[in-house]
Parts: sequence; C-alpha cells; structure tokens
Amino acid sequence: MASLKSTLLITLLVLLLQFSEIRSHGGNNDGDTPATNTGSLRSKGLILVKVWCLLIMFFSTFAGGVSPYFYRWNESFLLLGTQFAGGVFLGTALMHFLSDSTSTFGDLTTKSYPFSFMLASAGYLLTMLADSVIAYVLRSHDREARVEVEVESGAGKEAAPNPFLAKTTSVGDTILLILALCFHSVFEGIAVGVADTKNDAWRNMWTISLHKIFAAVAMGIALLKLIPKRPFLATVAYSFAFAISSPVGVGIGIALDATTQGRRADWTYAISMGLACGVFVYVAINHLIAKGFRPQNKCHFDTPFFKFFAVLFGVGVIAVVMIWD
Repeated sequence: MASLKSTLLITLLVLLLQFSEIRSHGGNNDGDTPATNTGSLRSKGLILVKVWCLLIMFFSTFAGGVSPYFYRWNESFLLLGTQFAGGVFLGTALMHFLSDSTSTFGDLTTKSYPFSFMLASAGYLLTMLADSVIAYVLRSHDREARVEVEVESGAGKEAAPNPFLAKTTSVGDTILLILALCFHSVFEGIAVGVADTKNDAWRNMWTISLHKIFAAVAMGIALLKLIPKRPFLATVAYSFAFAISSPVGVGIGIALDATTQGRRADWTYAISMGLACGVFVYVAINHLIAKGFRPQNKCHFDTPFFKFFAVLFGVGVIAVVMIWD
C-alpha cells in the first residue's frame, strides 16, 4: 500500500505540474503561439524555459542516479513507477508527437503521403539498430570473457564464480551500456529543444524526466551491485554521463531552431517530432514496459495485471492532459 500511495502521489504531482503549465503558459501570448505566426520560437522567454528544462532534467536525473548509494528505494515503487513511465512515454509519443507531426505536415504539403508515420517508423528502426549494435558488441565481449574464464580454470587458477558478473563489471561493457542509454536520451532531449511553445517544452520535459528518474535509480542500483570497487565514484561518473545526455539533446534542438526560419523551421519541427515519436515508442515498449525494473526479491506487485494497470494509468494521465492542449 505504501508503494501504491507513493506512485499515486508522484502521478498527481506530474499531472498538477502539467496542468499548471498549460494554464499559466496557455492562451495567445507570445510564448505559446507557434513560431510560424509570431516568431516566438526564438523569443527570449521560450529559450529561457528550455534552459530551465535543461537544468531540471540534468539535476533530477543525476540525483536519481546517485540516490541508491544513500537511500534504499522500495522495489515495488520502482516496479510500478517504471511501468507508469512507460505508459506516459507511449501516450506522449502517439497522442502528442505523432499528432503534432501529422498536423504540421498537413500544413506544409498537399501530398497525402503519411510522412509522420514513415518518420516514426524510421525513428523506431534507428533506435532498434543502435540497440542491436550494442547487443552485438556485448555478446562479443561475453564470448571473450567466457574464454578467459575457461583458460584460467584449465591453468589451475580459481575461476570466476559468475562469468556474467565478470562481463558486466568490465569498465568497457558498462560504458557501452551507458552509451546505449545516452543515445536514447539525446533524441529525447531534442524533442524539448525543438518545441514551438512553452507549453510543449514543459510537457516534454516532465515526460522525459519522469522516465529518466526511474531509469537513473535503476541504473544506480545495478551499478552498486555490479561494481564492488569504488561504487560511489563509478555511480557519480555514470550518473553524470546519463544525466548530461538529454540536456545535450536540448541544446541540439535549440540550435536547430536557431538556424531555421519560416517553413524551414516547420519542416524541422515536423521531422523531429516524427522521429521522436518512433524513439519514444521503442523506449516505452522495449525498455520500460517489456523489460522494466526487475526486483531482486519477491514482489507482490510483480504480476502482469498490476503492470497493465500502471501502464494504463500513465496513458490515462497523458490523455487527460491532452484535453487542455
């Protein structure tokens, strides 16, 4: 019950923040009118909002990554929270990113080709390709680790009790895993950087931060278990790398906006939203929903039904927020 109350609390907080930003930044002011009409995309107010989003994303993710070193998180909370974040990601991708990309392409061209859906498929496949490359490299290192263990055993040396741990504690392999997470995060950050209104920037930031906080906590727990030597320094280093990736994406998105004007800016926004939709769908399904957080101990909420309702709750939150879009 405590974990459910914690999940409900963070959900209500996110919903309240999203609604408050819609109300406070809504209307027809310069900050929330699309750039094609008033040039607000490059206004100081919108850029300032994106900078705040950048800072919040960095510090919240970094704090989540190092927190397991100081605090023992409830595994039920992480389990349901990760599934909830998956629902938020899925809803954001389909109801916000794909919708915006489709409507923008409709204003830019009279052709009936489904550009946004094609780009979403491309973003999904691009992310899948990156994961496949990382998996291939890790399998190669796994085979090398197993051969090394067998050679040491044949020479009369004490073999490693668990070759998998020997593999995952390798600095190179751990860096590869962090790079895989950072690859997704950069593309996620671009969605904030190319946002054409303050409202969109805040909403994208809260969506990404919610997912990254849970991912950072899970990563910190894994690092403490897999790296027995100097865990604090390793946790700080890897958490910093993971935390800085989305702000880098935000910076790239801001740069793209700053170098495009008029219809070029609209094309950039439509293409970026289409690609981001595919990235978000892939991360939601393959990383958050399908894999998610795996408790080390037996957990009462580790069942398909509880996971389904957590994902449903996340999608429902975005569906309610989109009423005021």
